[in-house]
Amino acid sequence: MVKDILQAAEQKMKKSLENVQTELASLRTGRASAALLDGIKIDAYGQASPIKQVGNVNVQDTKTLMVQVWDKGLVQSVEKAIREANLGLNPVAEGQSVRVSIPPLTEDRRKEYVKLAKKLAEDGKVAIRNIRRDAVQQVERSEKDKAITEDDKTRGKKDADVLTQRFEKTIDELTAKKEKEILDV
Repeated sequence: MVKDILQAAEQKMKKSLENVQTELASLRTGRASAALLDGIKIDAYGQASPIKQVGNVNVQDTKTLMVQVWDKGLVQSVEKAIREANLGLNPVAEGQSVRVSIPPLTEDRRKEYVKLAKKLAEDGKVAIRNIRRDAVQQVERSEKDKAITEDDKTRGKKDADVLTQRFEKTIDELTAKKEKEILDV
């Protein structure tokens, strides 16, 4: 019973961790990364589609991304969407491709990105703590309903705490790595 509750909590925590990883990957650093454009939606065929569904995003070098658009009619839409994504990027259409030059980050912009990374990490930790709280409440309810013993309840709470600490530590490590990337000039 307790094991099932903790396994469900662990699965939810993994999803929260994956979400934090995705969010951190989309933050700009000094170098080009295909993940930078992941959050951009293109108005294609009457609906908003992720950029990966309308073309290939490739890293040409450390300062340039190239989006190879499959449908030539969408090149202007891709260029417009990247420009309006508020990432400080200036895309240029070249035939059936869009070249995106990554300008160097200013010191102030780097500090803003570090703050944003910390906020994303804290949001992820809060989500994990909420999952822990829900799991502990389920364990307590099970003990109240006489489905488990008091010892099982105590062990379940302790295991939930260990699980939470493990995921929070992972988030801290990811955030520290991302901060280092952002601050690297």
